[in-house]
Amino acid sequence: MPHALTELKLDVMTRQAVGAVHEVSADVCVVGAGIAGSTAAIEAARLGRSVVLVDSLPLIGGQMVHSLIGLFCGVFGNAPDYTQLTHGVFDDIFRELGPSGDLHFSRGHTTTVFYNEVALGRWLERTVRDLGIQVVTGAVLQKTTMTDGCLGAVDLATRYGDVRVRAAGYVDASGDAALAWLAGLPCWVPERPIYGSQQVIVENLDENHKPEMGEIDAVFAARGEECGLLRRGGLAFFFPGRGTAVLNVTHIDAPLDPVDAARAMFDGRDQADRAIALLRAEFPKAFGDARVRAYGFPGRRQTRWIKGVHQLTVGEVRDGTRFDDAVARTAWPVELHDRSDGYVWEMFDAGHVHYVPLRSMTLPGAHNLVAAGRCVDGDAAALSSVRVMGPCSAMGAAAAHALDLTTQAQGGTGSVHDIDIARLRERLAANLGDG
Repeated sequence: MPHALTELKLDVMTRQAVGAVHEVSADVCVVGAGIAGSTAAIEAARLGRSVVLVDSLPLIGGQMVHSLIGLFCGVFGNAPDYTQLTHGVFDDIFRELGPSGDLHFSRGHTTTVFYNEVALGRWLERTVRDLGIQVVTGAVLQKTTMTDGCLGAVDLATRYGDVRVRAAGYVDASGDAALAWLAGLPCWVPERPIYGSQQVIVENLDENHKPEMGEIDAVFAARGEECGLLRRGGLAFFFPGRGTAVLNVTHIDAPLDPVDAARAMFDGRDQADRAIALLRAEFPKAFGDARVRAYGFPGRRQTRWIKGVHQLTVGEVRDGTRFDDAVARTAWPVELHDRSDGYVWEMFDAGHVHYVPLRSMTLPGAHNLVAAGRCVDGDAAALSSVRVMGPCSAMGAAAAHALDLTTQAQGGTGSVHDIDIARLRERLAANLGDG
């Protein structure tokens, strides 16, 4: 016998002319839930602060999870020591995802770490939930209020209604300085495009015949133009034992115009398809049966970033300048993708480390706002060496601690420009190699 349907009553409703605004309050509001923003939110929550984490995607994880990057870069130093340069969240990820086989450490000129994006995304969601962090996803920034250099509130639009977030401090980890830009603060925009990438996961591969280092680059350089490829080089990151690889073989535009952004996504997938066809033809034993498992969200490298108190320069990167207010470090190469057919890849020697100062994360006249990740201030080449996940996570941690010290100062009305740098560096000692 079929079960009788439970009576379900329906109500007729009509949207009000002026919809109600959902109010959210917290000590810290983080805009952007990639590696920098997620680290900032987690660190602030562990400091006992109430946190709201905002992202434009319907899921958290940003490019780290949803662009299918699949590779942690910039966490470790160069050979032969391979020193771990960024700790905190990465220690947690390595400890918790390593035993399940969702990480693979690979050593070359440095140590890079392959990861399973699905497992990482779930780890992040559980961590954020367990820490009581409030999350607003699918959110579009609409308006800010700023008084005497302090952000007071941020208005968001979501498909479920409008949201107003009020916080004592803010972290702009949006990747393109969206919060600083909306607040009317000055930002840098490159004079020509710095290309992003359309990552793609392919399956049905035979990793016993995977190309040697440099072979894919050579094929793309020789045949890329005839195949209609913008980028004449690339990499395939094989995850051992799974018959899959993440391909980083494209250059795509990364416009800030909404219509052009959608076009760039379609163009990027076309580029990825052409690249896969070339790999099938040139490396049939490895890629002959390759099929796309998933296309990631378009990856963006450098689009728009803050004009901070200090602009990190490529000279300071090359010299390894140790700033008094250093908060993050890495040894990642200068990796600038401003040419459609290639990119700059300037590696550093063993023992090299370069730093990000807090002054490159703060804006003149903004007292409760800190940037983190790829929208901090640097010239184009310098930024290309610190926008990878290791230093971005370290910057997120630094932003959380800087705001924590700010609200501890002067009865809770301090400025990020006036905090005790010695105390900040004590807190960040593991990420600076101090002690």
